[in-house]
Amino acid sequence: MIRPCFLVIDREFPGSISTRKLVIETAKFNVLTAYSGKEALEVFTRFPAVSGVVLDGGLDDLSCEEVSDKIKALQPKVPVIVITTPGSNVCPSADYQLESFDPAKLLEILRGLKPEASAAIERRNEQLSRETLS
Repeated sequence: MIRPCFLVIDREFPGSISTRKLVIETAKFNVLTAYSGKEALEVFTRFPAVSGVVLDGGLDDLSCEEVSDKIKALQPKVPVIVITTPGSNVCPSADYQLESFDPAKLLEILRGLKPEASAAIERRNEQLSRETLS
């Protein structure tokens, strides 16, 4: 089974655990993590075949719009999901914008991007659960 892989760009300290990363991994998706706009562009250049990008709207080194625009210049069809503060529209080039971090809404968007893979993961999880209970 090929699992979707998402690039998470999070401004949290690299030594801490990214909540967004944990939520996405809990859904059995693969995650690449970057902790700045510059690092994100380096990672994306090396791994451009990601299923989507989850971008923190409050990056310190580069603007959200700048990171999204550069990613779109490299891969125009890659979906970009931006997590912003309520009331801000900091990234018009993003495909999706979430006001504040809502894990359920984020997973709904990510599963919608790769519905077949998400369904296969769910079927596999159910199969493993049945085998464990037997």
